[in-house]
Amino acid sequence: MTNTRKLAALCGAVGLALTAISGTAAADGYEVAAPAAPADEGRKFTYSFNLGVVSDYVFRGISQSDNDPTIQGGVDIGYGIFYAGWWASGVDFGGSAATNDARVEMDWYAGIKPTWREATFDFGVIYYTYPGESWIFPVTDGPQLNYVELKAGVSGELFKNMATGLNVYWSPDSFAETGSVWTIEGNAGYTFHQIGPFVPTINGVVGYVTGGDEYSAANGFNNYWYWNAGLALAVDKLTFDFRYWGTDASNSTSNTLTCINDYCDGRFVFSAKVVLP
Repeated sequence: MTNTRKLAALCGAVGLALTAISGTAAADGYEVAAPAAPADEGRKFTYSFNLGVVSDYVFRGISQSDNDPTIQGGVDIGYGIFYAGWWASGVDFGGSAATNDARVEMDWYAGIKPTWREATFDFGVIYYTYPGESWIFPVTDGPQLNYVELKAGVSGELFKNMATGLNVYWSPDSFAETGSVWTIEGNAGYTFHQIGPFVPTINGVVGYVTGGDEYSAANGFNNYWYWNAGLALAVDKLTFDFRYWGTDASNSTSNTLTCINDYCDGRFVFSAKVVLP
């Protein structure tokens, strides 16, 4: 989903730049490996709705909700290899002298998922928006938060019940106008046989974010690693997820940035999500 979006929003006048909840286009950034991709259903229209609650909205290792719980939800549609969707979450970029008071993130995404042999490819675009965003004292006209990100990925099964994936994201002008940012993210997960009412999956993510001079000026560093590992328990249309997030994001201070380190510290996150129909 780096665009240290939370970290950035917590920073000084220049910078304030900078997600297994939403599972379709990874618009929420939680992109953990799921069970194997469903079989190609041809030119068939599909749709689904999801609604969930999370103890902390973490995007690429950085809290987006001031370490607090929030509600998330979205809509996904598909037709053959084409997909599109909308996803929203509460955010809170408070906690610094210069702050943007955006309270909602809405992501719009679309793309195609062609298959070749055992591999499923994903080529898409994600538009991250923050309706009603405005800067408060002492910054009255800060950088725009909205940004576009392109995605290319591939996923498949190494063997039965073992899914893996690799995704590359690129934004020409990332969160809070911090210039070109690349994110490379790998994921893997194994789904076990049903135990009682639950189908358990263990999965994890490792990602690397790197930006240029603008990104470095805003954040005090130009790259960092993030990772997560956890257990998802699915029962019918409901999934409970228990996950640990970590990052090596710097706590360094520059003349434009003070990293508020409890937003990029390691943390356990719990979530519950229902998907209909």
